[in-house]
Amino acid sequence: MLSKFTSCKILTLLFLTFTIGSCQAAEKNDEDPKTAQPVTITINPSQTFQSIDHFGASDAWACQFVGNWPDAKRNAIADLLFSQQLSSDGQPKGIGLSLWRFNIGAGSAEQGDQSGINDEWRRAESFLNENGAYNWDKQAGQIWFLNAAKARGVNEFLAFPNSPPVQFTINKKGYASNGKTNLATGSFPQFASFLADVISGVSLKTGITFNHISPVNEPQWDWSDGGQEGTPFYNNEIAQITRFLSAALIKKKLDTKIDIAEAGQIDYLYSEFNKQDRQNQIYSFFNKASANYVGDLPNLSKSISGHSYFTTSPYKTAAEKRTRLSEELKTVGGLKYWMSEYCILGDNEGEIKGEGKDPGIEPGLYVARVIHNDLVNANASAWHWWLAISPYNYKDGLISIDKNKTDGNFQATKMLWALGQYSRFIRPGAVRTGISINSDQSDLLVSSYLNTSGELVIVIINSGTQAKEIVLKSNQGSLLVQSAYQTSAESNLGLVDVTAFSKGFSVNPKSILTIIAKTGK
Repeated sequence: MLSKFTSCKILTLLFLTFTIGSCQAAEKNDEDPKTAQPVTITINPSQTFQSIDHFGASDAWACQFVGNWPDAKRNAIADLLFSQQLSSDGQPKGIGLSLWRFNIGAGSAEQGDQSGINDEWRRAESFLNENGAYNWDKQAGQIWFLNAAKARGVNEFLAFPNSPPVQFTINKKGYASNGKTNLATGSFPQFASFLADVISGVSLKTGITFNHISPVNEPQWDWSDGGQEGTPFYNNEIAQITRFLSAALIKKKLDTKIDIAEAGQIDYLYSEFNKQDRQNQIYSFFNKASANYVGDLPNLSKSISGHSYFTTSPYKTAAEKRTRLSEELKTVGGLKYWMSEYCILGDNEGEIKGEGKDPGIEPGLYVARVIHNDLVNANASAWHWWLAISPYNYKDGLISIDKNKTDGNFQATKMLWALGQYSRFIRPGAVRTGISINSDQSDLLVSSYLNTSGELVIVIINSGTQAKEIVLKSNQGSLLVQSAYQTSAESNLGLVDVTAFSKGFSVNPKSILTIIAKTGK
């Protein structure tokens, strides 16, 4: 996060071509589009890779206010994020997120201006009162969205704090001082008990028990600028907190799984990077030879989380990083990787800037390429966006809103619909399948997934300026296209006529096309 939208985080456009089971770099195809031969894409459903757990986004920070907006508007926003329904004309109402992230506040909102966080939209309430009692009527706007997600079919929920409650911190603030851990070692059990209490209390209030709890967030950063709640932690401190949290969850008979460690960038997961004792986290937490090993805890998720910031430019380095991450995961049998936070920040080597709202297709294409690369190169089993709703003049929100605490206007961005090309159709339990392609196309990215229903979902990104003629096949018999949806400058998950798809079809320039199909005999 690094104060999220204010920091400069480098991303890139990763251009891939495809071989069976993988997607690697290709040179740009300069053929005249008038004479170019159709591109043949062959799906291999029998060759499978990682399973997909969920696509998600977080309620920080705007949901605390938007959840109290007029009913029609907050429900319309919830539909955009969570709905799996179709309108009467067959158009999806929303992007069908399958996980919702709930920010457990530290209490900077109650401190007001004394919190040291100047922007009140980036402060957060706490369920814990100053007297040590809990008030489960707090965070009401966020609770509304939690219930709205459940009502629209979301079944996976993750809770995360950016900071321990201000009552527990060393400086009594929601952010750290001088880049030092803002929680004394003696308060680790108290913090763990608080997290277990919140899970239990929210469950009693809403009937929703968080499936996952992530106790630390981007522990590599200093969090000393007062831009938001946050604190750094060392690996040995994360391990201690995780052990105390495991015991607290067991004591309360909660089935919630612990998710670690929300690394600020993926280098910290697999290498001796630039933060001493805060890096090499796959080894640190999941290798039995490590003093910080927690892999034997019964309620630890068999996954490790990292954020795609800082690691997507330049292309060659970005590809190497994701390959290294994927290889390091193999050293721990069955360990999954969750890409648990991303949005467009910084200037990204001049490719796209984070500053400035832009509801247009270019940010949407950029996000689609990042999702593709995380799923295909890093074998991510989950992909989560950062701010579901943002009031800022920035490309950090799926939905852009007025900075108005009681009412306002909202606008869905193409970034929302780009994510929806994946999240709406690739459902939990799907597996990524092999594909092959007969032509080097640097601006054409393709990946394929097999849902538990037997449906194949093929996502095609054409970031070029020319249409691409496609022939789609399966190496296991005929491929029966059932439906297709497109996001472009003119459409948002727009339903596409697939009547003639069996004879080949065109993918429009600067568009994302998702095809739903089944294999036949």
